[in-house]
Amino acid sequence: MQVVRLASETDFDGWRRAARLLRGADVSPDDALWTVDGGGDLFGQTTELAAAAASFTVPREFVEVAERVVLHSSGERFALLYRLLWRLANEPNLMHIASDPDVARARDMAGAVSKAIHKMKAFVRFRQIEDADEETYVAWFESAHRVTEAAAPFFVRRYANMNWSILTPDRCAHWDKVLLTFTPGADPADAPSEDALEDYWRTYYASTFNPARLKVGAMQREMPKRYWRNLPEAGLIPELVKAAEDRTSAMVRQTPSEPNRRVVRQAQRLSRDASFEEGAPTSLEEVVAGVDFCRRCDLWRDATQGVAGEGPAKARLMIVGEQPGDQEDLAGQPFVGPAGKVLDQALAEAGVPRTELYVTNAVKHFRHELRGKRRIHQTPKTSEVTACRWWLDAERRIVRPRVIVALGATAALAVCGKPTQIGKARGQAFQLADQAQGVVTYHPSFLLRVPDAQEKARAYAAFVEDLKFAWSLAA
Repeated sequence: MQVVRLASETDFDGWRRAARLLRGADVSPDDALWTVDGGGDLFGQTTELAAAAASFTVPREFVEVAERVVLHSSGERFALLYRLLWRLANEPNLMHIASDPDVARARDMAGAVSKAIHKMKAFVRFRQIEDADEETYVAWFESAHRVTEAAAPFFVRRYANMNWSILTPDRCAHWDKVLLTFTPGADPADAPSEDALEDYWRTYYASTFNPARLKVGAMQREMPKRYWRNLPEAGLIPELVKAAEDRTSAMVRQTPSEPNRRVVRQAQRLSRDASFEEGAPTSLEEVVAGVDFCRRCDLWRDATQGVAGEGPAKARLMIVGEQPGDQEDLAGQPFVGPAGKVLDQALAEAGVPRTELYVTNAVKHFRHELRGKRRIHQTPKTSEVTACRWWLDAERRIVRPRVIVALGATAALAVCGKPTQIGKARGQAFQLADQAQGVVTYHPSFLLRVPDAQEKARAYAAFVEDLKFAWSLAA
């Protein structure tokens, strides 16, 4: 019996060297015992292995799977990999036989490790260390497998300019803006308690929770309960789930108000003129009715209704989004879905009363595709933005805002008439053709898609600052 003592639980290089020697010496899997003692001495007894006979190659697929399997928490991983390596000598296509028990087990283990790396990237929550000489953040995370070293480079790229540590029971990662280092596992007591950022994060999470799209099973598959104790937002989930049905029913019961019949007849008359060059609306009521009959592009065919803007007829500030979403299409009002909740929260924090704003979209009908029973958002085409600009221009003429805020690239195209890079253009004002000042910033739906909590918080803070800036210009 050959006893192999590896240096650590994730010692892939040590396993590879020992496995090469064992196979070269024709040691069968039944005669090899794999263990970890941290000493780094591969073989527990003096042995003479035929190293010279160990020259062979293995498929790339095997190496890729092996690098993942070594990180699995199962005690059988090293033996399983050596058994596959041994069999590859006579079965060179073994890794392509999905029904083989050893191959299936190895691929399942590799998949579980990849999923654990994804969960670590998604659910690590940093907390600031108080009284530290330099701003430093620490996170506690418990993974199903030993993935700290594999996931750490992601956090280096994401938080390159921040001092941080990720503590886990198996291995800890530390970054000082220059060097990534690892230390043995830690205890939960070594991590800090919650900080001020967590109250903000809970408020943000509650404001973006979408009851109409709630699928508890899917949520728990993506966010298993084993991670909840380390997530500040997890304490809100039971109450939000409980109230979801009532909130959804209230939304469905709401019906849009009926426009004046004279206005409807005018809108119907205009809809028969595809060019719309004459008879431009002179009131917001005419815009509301006219949008619903608009045929300037084909988006009306699949939408429930047109969704015009909403707000005072002489608002100082106009906010322009991309297009109605699923909930806006059903309700007939702009920004009432998840992105609208984010916008409301940001406006409140920026000190901007939504009741004094005119809120609209660059495109007035919901562009989407069906996937089963779901309607999935699609970005409007440039031609659709151009066609619908007729309505946006009418709204601008009627409202005459001092400042127009474009949320995202589609809105910026409609407002400015040319493509605009949001990251470069935000934080400044520019003159528009109608003498209003323009400001561009992120769309709230972009903030919802940012996967990392800290990055999401920074983007949201920038969004709030942009709204403050626009409101100050409109004063």
